[in-house]
Amino acid sequence: MTTVPAASATDQTPATGASAGSAPPRTPEKSRRNKSRPRTPTEWILMVLAVLGALVIFFPILLLLLNAFKSPADYATSTPLELPEALDFTGIQTFWEQNNFLRALWNSVFISTMVAVIAVVISVLNSFAIGIGRVRGRTWIVLVFLMANLVPQEMLFDPLFQLYDDLGLLSNSWSVIITFVVIQSAFGTYLLSSLLGTFPKEILEAAAVDGASRWRSLRSIIVPVIRPTLSVLMVFFFIWTWNEFLLPLAFLNTEDSLTVPLVLEQLNGERQTDTTTLIAGTLISIIPTIIFFLIFQRTLTRGITAGAVK
Repeated sequence: MTTVPAASATDQTPATGASAGSAPPRTPEKSRRNKSRPRTPTEWILMVLAVLGALVIFFPILLLLLNAFKSPADYATSTPLELPEALDFTGIQTFWEQNNFLRALWNSVFISTMVAVIAVVISVLNSFAIGIGRVRGRTWIVLVFLMANLVPQEMLFDPLFQLYDDLGLLSNSWSVIITFVVIQSAFGTYLLSSLLGTFPKEILEAAAVDGASRWRSLRSIIVPVIRPTLSVLMVFFFIWTWNEFLLPLAFLNTEDSLTVPLVLEQLNGERQTDTTTLIAGTLISIIPTIIFFLIFQRTLTRGITAGAVK
């Protein structure tokens, strides 16, 4: 009968597979102690400044909430910071019935969405040619795009008005879309050209060796990498276009073509203004933008964080 020799001490290995010199796992008590460390004075100062900044930003919205539900008599006899004596929905009802708000809301959503999407697409194509293609005079071209954002909008009134009048685009949403696509894509081209100028060329060369065309490289390699930045640009383009007033005021003259800011401007009478209706309309008009921001807040935060890490 044969016997199996006992394993030597050198042949035995620890059951856990961890080396003898490895650090012991962190205990929950130690993790809890690190998380509950006292805040430094600098962190307290930054927290206080953040809270004060949030209060300053929220203050105009607070004024709208306090005064939008006041009756005209209550608003005339009270200060803007006083609570209403009773909730009064006359201003909201008047604004909703006397103004074609749903039509204006659709016009603003349509114009802002089209500008955001088209401007981002044009910015990507322009910056791909400038940043990746390395065209001659790249620095001067980017400088021209930057200077395009410095032109005052008041200088564009007369030439663009005559141009759109000749083309039959006055009181048409596309007159505003074309104008702001050019303005927003100029800024987007400047920003993305600087970003794509530092894109690793080795990746594109490897893709070219594998048979990828320039269009395939743009669609499958570059765009997925810079997608967080594109999301941030799209959100900003939407909000900037939504709040535009001067150029839409010059190009949109009929009631069916007005945007939300233009509808609010019509509430300002030449000699008398219904203040409660104006405040109620302002409160209603900012609700879509708040909803839009809440929906894309995570996209905006992710884009900014990804840009900082890269």
